[in-house]
Amino acid sequence: MLDKIALTLLIIGGLNWGSIGIFQFDLVGFIGGGQNGVVARIIYIVVALAAVWCISLLFRDTRDTVVKDRHVRQA
Repeated sequence: MLDKIALTLLIIGGLNWGSIGIFQFDLVGFIGGGQNGVVARIIYIVVALAAVWCISLLFRDTRDTVVKDRHVRQA
């Protein structure tokens, strides 16, 4: 669940960076009262923490994922 929240925050951050690069418009800054606004800074910090969390996704071993066996009825 935490992984999905972190990925969602990174998507929001990526879209914000895209809007800055394409349109020169900082949506988070606009919503949060400018880049130095308290709300905007909190959003930037939360997105940065999500990015740090998602670094762990790169190094996880997914081969250990437990897959439940399907019960097959024998005739």
